[in-house]
Amino acid sequence: MLITWARYTQAMSTRLQVVFEDDELDELRATAERHGMTLSAWVRAVLREAQRHDPRRDPAHKLDAIRAAAGHELPTADIDEMLQQTMRGYLSSDLE
Repeated sequence: MLITWARYTQAMSTRLQVVFEDDELDELRATAERHGMTLSAWVRAVLREAQRHDPRRDPAHKLDAIRAAAGHELPTADIDEMLQQTMRGYLSSDLE
């Protein structure tokens, strides 16, 4: 009985094709070069950064959280008074 199996040592990758006009592609290549990167590496970095800044939750969920927080009765003070208290705290900790 012969048992055959394979073990992959590298993760599989998938290619993404994006179509650009020649002049726009040249500009993108130049931008990548200014960053000291290949076009592929630069595109991956830009897409990852955009993904990090993409909100993962539904905006309605965030609005619900803000509405719930606004409904609480919490102790507060005038903003100028709070800033003065904060500054006094910083200054007193510098003196210690």
